[in-house]
Amino acid sequence: MPNPARAVISDVLPPKMAKELWRGGYTKVLPMTVQAFDLSAALPAIFYMFRFGQRRGRGRFLDTFSAAPPESRLQERRRLTTIDRVADVLGERDDLVGFDDDVKKAILGDLLLCFGLENVRRELGRDKQIQRVAPTHYMTSWIDLPDRVADLRGIPEMIVATLSNQRKGDYVKATPTGRFPIAGNYEENPLLSAFSRGVRREGPSAERAGDRFEESDQDVGLDQLLMIRVAQQMRSAPDSVKGKDSATISNQRPIAMRASRHFSEDMRRFVRSYASEVPRLALVDMLEVCIATGMVAILTSVVEILFHWLEKGDIPRPDDQGPAEIFVDCSTGVDRNLRTLAEQSFDDVLRRVERVPTVLTTLRVLDYAARDNRRVKSVNIQQGPYATDWLNLLGDLLHQRHAESAFIHRKLDEDCEKLADALEAADPEVAETFRNADSEPKALLRFAMGMTELMGSQPRSHLMGMIDSTMLMDRPNGLARKRSTTRGSAAAGVSRRSREVRSLILSDAALDYLVHLHLLPNGNKPGMQRLSVRDFLKTLRDRYGFYVDSAPAGLSVSNELLHLNRRTLERRLRDLGLLVGVNDAESMKRLRPRFQHKGSSKHGLG
Repeated sequence: MPNPARAVISDVLPPKMAKELWRGGYTKVLPMTVQAFDLSAALPAIFYMFRFGQRRGRGRFLDTFSAAPPESRLQERRRLTTIDRVADVLGERDDLVGFDDDVKKAILGDLLLCFGLENVRRELGRDKQIQRVAPTHYMTSWIDLPDRVADLRGIPEMIVATLSNQRKGDYVKATPTGRFPIAGNYEENPLLSAFSRGVRREGPSAERAGDRFEESDQDVGLDQLLMIRVAQQMRSAPDSVKGKDSATISNQRPIAMRASRHFSEDMRRFVRSYASEVPRLALVDMLEVCIATGMVAILTSVVEILFHWLEKGDIPRPDDQGPAEIFVDCSTGVDRNLRTLAEQSFDDVLRRVERVPTVLTTLRVLDYAARDNRRVKSVNIQQGPYATDWLNLLGDLLHQRHAESAFIHRKLDEDCEKLADALEAADPEVAETFRNADSEPKALLRFAMGMTELMGSQPRSHLMGMIDSTMLMDRPNGLARKRSTTRGSAAAGVSRRSREVRSLILSDAALDYLVHLHLLPNGNKPGMQRLSVRDFLKTLRDRYGFYVDSAPAGLSVSNELLHLNRRTLERRLRDLGLLVGVNDAESMKRLRPRFQHKGSSKHGLG
């Protein structure tokens, strides 16, 4: 149903302005759609973009595996694409023998569900709709799940742009060199090299059917082989995006330059060192954690930068940027006191996050006003890959330090009055927000606040969905958990209300990844470095904003609980085989790897 408030906006404002303002994000700050997404589905799309230098279009997965006739409606074809159907098709292949009756095909289906394919809502059963493929091998880039790459909300594009780190241009270009080359040889790109075991390329690099699996390669695991067979059934990789969506990959980066640099460095070091040594299923979990921790640092750093910009009107230098501070419940919810502190800390962060939609609206309003002003837009200011200079200009307009500020603010004041008059009968509270100069003297901020109120709860719910997706919420390898809690008491005359509370935890897979990563020395130095628990915890604070044995600013935590949290973490690390220490002396507690890295000695630290 059309939003009546949007109709009012379209009647009062120019159509182009109304369309640009009625959205949730701002790509010059965070180049992704502010909405929930499936982070676990991003890697196959990333493989495709690194391989071809373009965004993936629709492939042949439904055509190959749906039990519905080709002329059926799209939703029906999706619904009838199930594990049983995939097993039936694969059971007919000459290179996958032994699955020629119902029982054996059921076993094949269970293997597919266990190792490579996932049902909608992660349901069990072989008769449910398939929604995702696990990135066990490079060939999963041939499988178009989801069938629209736009459903991944720009995450693969942002990651590819960040890792390739091309310093010029609006779009990512094919480059055979660099730390993460685009459309080059598999061997040169750390991520493709790690996942392309047994694959060779035939013909031009742009040939969609040019990837060939060497059947003589005996070192691929069952999980990889199954996904290779699924991909081979479709005969080629999908073409690039067609129609109104562009196939080009935006080179726009998050404004959080420091967190982006750390994420690129973390991914490169981890993949180069461990991809050939860690079992594939464990590696996929750890890579998802790598993306999640990098994205959390980027996202919370962007939030901190936005509030600095709102107050000061400029973007802090990279060395002065940092993520939000969040307390970690190392007991993963077992200890009630630690869980309560972690939920309180997360709530403190979310209270700031809830104001982000208004800041983003402020930026969109200023961006439109600046591009609509002849004198402002005539100045050639760089807007990508990092839009720092452009955002500083918008900050000058916000704080009225620019020559055109008075004109822009005066025009927005007139628009506020028009919108207040148009909304007077339908929504008097929002009309008052647009009109009340006593509560907010700046017309620009009144305009942004009123627009955000008109959009209702949608911006906040989309933002919370994005946060939950980024943190792999409630996943076995996730960074956070949430639970429902009820407040109020009918006996006391207070209505009971239910709400969700979240807490930052570090799953075993997350600890595995973080320890193995930070045992690696900086740069390209060989071997491993000695890492004490104290230094590890300091790195978690500085790099990701994760607080374990100290309290974030504004959170009161007793020393007893801080010591308990640290002891709990040390016990979990020791149980995972990641901590050694002959006694309780701080200097004797150090971390060690469970998996040796590439080129290391099989005994001790390389």
